[in-house]
Amino acid sequence: MSERKPYPSDLSDEQWSLIEPVITAWKDRHRSVSGHQGAYRMREIVNAILYQGRTGCQWACLPHDLPQKSATYYFAAWRDDGTDQVIHELLRCQVRERARRLEDPTLVVLDTQSVHVAAGVPAATSGHDPAKRVPGRKRGLAVDVLGLVIAVVVLAANTHDNAAGILLLDQVAEHAGGSVRKALVDQGFKNQVVAHGAGLGIDVEIVQRNPQVKGFVPQPKRWMVEQTYGILILHRRLVRDYEHHPSSSASRVYWTMTHVMTRRLTGANAPTWRAAQAVAA
Repeated sequence: MSERKPYPSDLSDEQWSLIEPVITAWKDRHRSVSGHQGAYRMREIVNAILYQGRTGCQWACLPHDLPQKSATYYFAAWRDDGTDQVIHELLRCQVRERARRLEDPTLVVLDTQSVHVAAGVPAATSGHDPAKRVPGRKRGLAVDVLGLVIAVVVLAANTHDNAAGILLLDQVAEHAGGSVRKALVDQGFKNQVVAHGAGLGIDVEIVQRNPQVKGFVPQPKRWMVEQTYGILILHRRLVRDYEHHPSSSASRVYWTMTHVMTRRLTGANAPTWRAAQAVAA
């Protein structure tokens, strides 16, 4: 770490050691022809991405003691070649192993969330969700019983949950190594998703709500995906969708969960905005 004052979103030495091998290997494969190592260390590039995810600021508004335009390049490069997912999967397996579970789950929970988009997001990649009355994008997740993300899709908000569910199941079948045997979904998903799951060897169960119970009632196991959405929203870059490309939106989810899992693995508590305000006062 440089002499600058650390930010709450910075990785500690222990947390950085969890992902450093992947980043170092990537850097070795992408050496500059001139031999120049770059103006910033890779750890600072990651800190800049995590700072932006936590605070929600624009690239141009990053503090002057953090990398600027170079962070934009690395974020896009790691998004396009899947490095962000490699880091995420590495940590996910470690968290599951620490919980004395197999690396890949046998059960997942699927759900979608519609979020508003910022001005400037292309209209071609957004829409209006008539059920939730949200103009923007639809974020779909598949999580395990620990709330860890297995798959992410980002679509226009007017996309039916069936389409999101099918894409999520395809990713689950690809990423979880064929271990998943059951998926729980809510009533927004229909028989088309059930049939697609059956073709992949996944039993999709539509969990029915008790019509006599009013208000929100947590459903066994299915509530884990709601908890994960709540964790994501604590990171302000995900409160709205600011990204021009849906793939960038998905990458934001992977980086957020990477940040969460590094804290879980090192026993660090995530700083809350309320606590930060109390210290400032």
